[in-house]
Amino acid sequence: MSDPVASRNRIRVDGKFFRAGAEKFHVRGVTYGPFAANLDGQPFASPEQTRKDFEQIRSLGANLLRIYHVPQKWFLDLATSFELRVIVDVPWDKHVCFLEEEEKRGAAFQAVQAAAKACVGHPAVMALSVVNEIPPDIVRWSGAADVSEFIDELIDCVKEVDPELLCTYANYPPTEFLNPQNIDFLCFNVYLHNQKPFENYLGRLQTMAGSKPLILGECGIDSIREGEAAKCEILGWQIEGAFRNGLAGVVVFSYTDDWVRNGRQIDDWAFGLTTKERRPKASFSAVKKAFESGADFELAYYPKVSVVVASYNGAATLEACLKSLQELNYPNYETILVDDGSTDDTARIAAKFEGVRSIRYAENQGLSAARNIGIAAAVGEIVAFTDSDCRADEDWLKYLVHDLINSKFAAIGGHNFLPLDDSWVASAVMVSPGGPAHVMLTDRIAEHIPGCNMAFYKWALDEIGGFDPVFWKAGDDVDVCWRLQERGYKIGFSHAGFVWHYRRSTVRAYLKQQAGYGEAEALLVRKHPEYFNNIGGSVWRGRIYTPAKTGIETGPPIIYHGAFGGAMFQSVYRPQSSAALMFLTSLEYYIVVAFPLIVIGLLSFSQGHPYFLTLTVLGLLAPPAMCVTAALQAEIPRRKHNSLSRPLVALLFLFQPIVRGWARYRGRLEFDQKPLSAHETLDAMDLNLKRSDLNEMMYWGEAGCDRMNFIGRVVNGLEEQQWRFRTDAGWSGYDVEIHGSRWCQLRLTTASEIHKNSKQLLRCRLQAGWSLYAMLVFWLVAATEAVAFAFMTPSLGLFVGMLASLFLLAWTLTEQCRRLQRIIALFLGSVAKELGFTKLDPKQMAMAKEKKRGEKDGDR
Repeated sequence: MSDPVASRNRIRVDGKFFRAGAEKFHVRGVTYGPFAANLDGQPFASPEQTRKDFEQIRSLGANLLRIYHVPQKWFLDLATSFELRVIVDVPWDKHVCFLEEEEKRGAAFQAVQAAAKACVGHPAVMALSVVNEIPPDIVRWSGAADVSEFIDELIDCVKEVDPELLCTYANYPPTEFLNPQNIDFLCFNVYLHNQKPFENYLGRLQTMAGSKPLILGECGIDSIREGEAAKCEILGWQIEGAFRNGLAGVVVFSYTDDWVRNGRQIDDWAFGLTTKERRPKASFSAVKKAFESGADFELAYYPKVSVVVASYNGAATLEACLKSLQELNYPNYETILVDDGSTDDTARIAAKFEGVRSIRYAENQGLSAARNIGIAAAVGEIVAFTDSDCRADEDWLKYLVHDLINSKFAAIGGHNFLPLDDSWVASAVMVSPGGPAHVMLTDRIAEHIPGCNMAFYKWALDEIGGFDPVFWKAGDDVDVCWRLQERGYKIGFSHAGFVWHYRRSTVRAYLKQQAGYGEAEALLVRKHPEYFNNIGGSVWRGRIYTPAKTGIETGPPIIYHGAFGGAMFQSVYRPQSSAALMFLTSLEYYIVVAFPLIVIGLLSFSQGHPYFLTLTVLGLLAPPAMCVTAALQAEIPRRKHNSLSRPLVALLFLFQPIVRGWARYRGRLEFDQKPLSAHETLDAMDLNLKRSDLNEMMYWGEAGCDRMNFIGRVVNGLEEQQWRFRTDAGWSGYDVEIHGSRWCQLRLTTASEIHKNSKQLLRCRLQAGWSLYAMLVFWLVAATEAVAFAFMTPSLGLFVGMLASLFLLAWTLTEQCRRLQRIIALFLGSVAKELGFTKLDPKQMAMAKEKKRGEKDGDR
């Protein structure tokens, strides 16, 4: 069995995995030692015994050792000769409050620096672990943020000695919340003996790891307490489960029962795969079998997958994209390129790839239409999508399909990472707002997956009619996700099925992309208004995962320590970043706040009141201040960071909301919404009821009708008449919100009363009110008049005139609401009549109740 270790290339991080040279390196490791001191006083076996151990470890199928002391050169040289890599844990006194004393801190730095110097450049050393399992009470005492920062400082110390040496620290559930930024991969020691909790925890760790590889630094079973048979079974599914869940590797604790701790031989634990005398146990064979498959596990079956790439003038990156798709580690797939009217070299590049089925259109059809063309041509049971500016990892399809067929998901997506060869500008774009992101409801269930990395069962796409062609540039992925979820389907997320996604490499290209996203949002608001707030911002139920900050971080995360800090699983709950502060960078802020402040400042200055200028200056400085703060908090990749990175990120944070917001509002304003007059009938115009009578309508049914059926008929009728509306998604106090015009809206709430003989009274509350646009216009006019009145010569006539204009505006807007109520009241009456309901006159209803009450009083 060949192993990439033989090449002696240094291990490097590659997305969610490691590579040695051109090949992936999947960690299959065992812990080794510490042992009783040898003749040199080191906690290792003699060179002769070590050689015998290495021979046996290689027969196990392992390719890595995790050791807990810094070895001598002979040890590393011997590991190299046996094609074994080593993760070295640096020992220092972590069981004391090391941050309290400078001497203790210094000792830790010296230990880590000495270890880095001892291992520098050696081909056997995969990584240095700067600390292993800091006690939770020590972390709680010193503070999680300070301990995380100290770990980062230790890693910086290593990188000064050897910049290419991978660094991590070994964490475990009691300190799950630690979050150092400089680690190259996440290493967790996990001892869970039940399969479902174990796999669920791996999902949580993958979410925590994000874009970094994750390995199990320790997992093991005690032969004494669990028994060797149980140990074989548990280690088997732990190793298999780790690789199937997309981990970059697993290290079993331990190679042998020969184990010394704090100078004492351990006799009451037997975690080894061999006895102290190195005789293999049954678990040795079980681990060997699990290691043999490792990351090359088989799927239950391999459904045909059609990979669709829609490209419009994507020649710059198309060749790398198609080349990566030809090298996928999946036996049953086809690649379909839809050349959507490209005018560059797309056709010439596509012709170079014989295995790619190319469909070319003379004119640009738009992104959704191009993807639908790919779906129509697909013969696969599953249709996967990526973009021409992406490169797929060779195991991309394998992990997507594995997670899809082993679940009840209708669709699945995954990460998209910045390629290592992309520019520093692209890395700044990556951490700026508006990039492709996934939204997670749990560690495995997604609310949204980005269009550059998604796969669907073809039947699911057929059921919803594919992508909506109205989405020309973007928004198609959001629309498809929402429509699937509205039908009750779930969308999954594969942490290991990732693609490399080139970002926009110029500011102009980035802002053009954001304008396209703004146009797509305007389309989404019209089609799915229930997913947006009143100013057009999307409202997600899940948590957004993106390299860019979605808001300003205003406080530390909340950590669950357990009573007295003694919980075995001490979780971190990170508060959502404050999007409210990011409002200061939005287009709405400039319109509603900044522009009025400029007017007030200029007027006050012209009238000799310069002190108002201070308020104006503060208001104008707020947006750049927020952008600078966001740029300082941005996590720019270390390799791509330079002196201009953060200034560029701040600039993008400043311009992106304006460009995207303007495109969104322009799209919404240009939408040709049917006016109220188009819905108004002669009956509505003749309806002369009092306002109180319009606020609530009542319908009587002799046979009764399900309220949900009534609401469904209302929704269908609104769609037929092309009303803009949004239905309750479960979080609102109303059933349907109907947008009558830019100036008015109405909220419909229903309730059903069941009376004798299954008779039913259906109540409909019609709450009409001004729209957000109407309120903005009214208060802008009011503020302008107030400012003008303050700086003009006051007079009674001027005051009365301004008040009259405001009253006229308010009356006009209110009349729009009244008009909408009349139209909807008649519409509801027609729906109720179709269902066999009779409209009740409110006056007659009140008189009947009064008469009935009087009859009861008379009986008494």
